[in-house]
Amino acid sequence: MRANETKRLRNRYQLKTCRTAIKQLKKTTNKPEAADLFRTVSAMLDKLAARNIIHKNKAANNKSSLNKYINSL
Repeated sequence: MRANETKRLRNRYQLKTCRTAIKQLKKTTNKPEAADLFRTVSAMLDKLAARNIIHKNKAANNKSSLNKYINSL
């Protein structure tokens, strides 16, 4: 039970950090800066999907929509 609680808190922290980074990326209007942020966000999403914190399709959908946003800048 203690291990589950520790893992739950770690997973929640990682998910929240990723969500915050996504929001930060959506706020940027500078294309080169957004491209740099996209690399870090996509790595975060891949790690979350690999650890089964989020589903791999959700990670792919998020990366796709963020890539579309960056291309529209």
